[in-house]
Amino acid sequence: MHESNQQAKFESGELVIRDANSDDISVLRELFEKSRIEGLIRENDTGADLEFLMASYLECKDSGFWVAQHDDGIIGMIGVQRVSENSAEIRRLRVRDSFRRNGIGTKLMSHAIAFCKEKQFLKVVLDVRVERSPAITLFDSFGFSHVRENTSGGRTTIDFYLDLYSDKTDTLH
Repeated sequence: MHESNQQAKFESGELVIRDANSDDISVLRELFEKSRIEGLIRENDTGADLEFLMASYLECKDSGFWVAQHDDGIIGMIGVQRVSENSAEIRRLRVRDSFRRNGIGTKLMSHAIAFCKEKQFLKVVLDVRVERSPAITLFDSFGFSHVRENTSGGRTTIDFYLDLYSDKTDTLH
């Protein structure tokens, strides 16, 4: 899907959040590489989980991966990986530049958190580069708490967690 410099409008078509499948891998890699170019991911993050989407997410117990589709194109993605018996990690939240600020990230996060609740996780974790202030604002709006900052190779990330046990998220979004 071609990126434009203008903010995309949802004048036609419908936004659908659907399960990702192996046919989506090339587009998911494109979204990943775009964020690499922006310098917003770790240097040692190869995106191998996207190459092996089925094994990394879709064939794993209590894990999943979804895309946001508008008309015929994928405009966003998000994944959840089970990391322990009671916790999951939200990964790979991306929205195409031209579609940002339209609530797509919020819809993807809502979908991922609903999945985590359905799977009865007690805690959800994620991390983000400090430069991604819109993402940090989004995580804060869902009730995520800042755990700590980590600096490696001159890049700082913030670790977040969301306590689903308290179920404070029922009143959010």
